[in-house]
Amino acid sequence: MITPNHPLKGALLALASFCAYACSDVSIKALGHAMNSFQVMFFSALCTLPFILGQIFWQDRRASLRPALPGLTAVRVLISVLGGGFVTYTFTHLPLAQCYAIFFTMPLMITLLAWPMLGEPVDLLRGTIIVAGFGGVLIALQPGSTDFQLAHLTAILGAVTGALNSLIFRKIGHREKSGVILLYPVLAQVVGAGMIMPFVWQPLTLSDWQVGLQMGALGLTGGLFIIAAYRTAPAIVVAPMQYSQIVWASLLAFVLWGERPSMAASLGIGVIVAAGLALLAVASRSDVKDQQV
Repeated sequence: MITPNHPLKGALLALASFCAYACSDVSIKALGHAMNSFQVMFFSALCTLPFILGQIFWQDRRASLRPALPGLTAVRVLISVLGGGFVTYTFTHLPLAQCYAIFFTMPLMITLLAWPMLGEPVDLLRGTIIVAGFGGVLIALQPGSTDFQLAHLTAILGAVTGALNSLIFRKIGHREKSGVILLYPVLAQVVGAGMIMPFVWQPLTLSDWQVGLQMGALGLTGGLFIIAAYRTAPAIVVAPMQYSQIVWASLLAFVLWGERPSMAASLGIGVIVAAGLALLAVASRSDVKDQQV
């Protein structure tokens, strides 16, 4: 097995990937200004679908889309659909800084949930880091002064479903085909949200179609870049680049809507990012020790 050994190239690819994902998140928020969250979910998935199918059949025209692990794939699809709904609703109802303050707790939740799901114990150091990370959420949201709403709950549920999705992916990723992993969650979102469309549908403008197709292209681009990044550089280099997403999104939100993250939100996000990086450093150190044993 060839070890990735181009850190700078991998870091740049990862930065480009998370820039694309941030642009996609901003597009979701832009669509949410004029249409129902379920329609945004349906429309974004519908526009992403052709790009995923194109990628699958461009790589292999005889590609099989039959799941190797149908049970776990079905569970992951269900979680992805629920998570997609939670995330879409959150992005269309909260400032981006608050969205990311909660969504970026996902690495903390993954570490916490890996204990009961994968048997990976949480030691005292990891537990302290997790508590500190969730403390960052309290700093960012300031419970005493923030007017909490349904979108804050959906943000938490979005982070939980995202963590569960990642843990299931760790179980099936090495055995399941990439086409199955990419296609079925998006297809399920089209079908699931499509059932609600008769009740919430609003006519689409040319601008809406442009934003939707842009989202599909950005999602595919981000996916291709991050895959290339992990093939080029070690995970310890690539993974921290995820936190650049908040920088890209904050810049776009300021340019487009004049959103400025508060000092408390910035400080809280900083604590959450530091906790996520600390967990990554601890995990990397543990992996090195395991390899030396």
